[in-house]
Amino acid sequence: MCLGCFRTLGEIGQWSIASPAEKRSILESVRQRRAAQAPPVQSVPHEPNS
Repeated sequence: MCLGCFRTLGEIGQWSIASPAEKRSILESVRQRRAAQAPPVQSVPHEPNS
């Protein structure tokens, strides 16, 4: 898997000949992989103005 675009080698190789539906499917897989790799979001405690 490419750490820049989150596509597999097979997906990268298939991209130029993939149908629009296949590209949407690949992009959905990319979205899921990217979300799984994202660090957890931490909130910063809010300090009231004095």
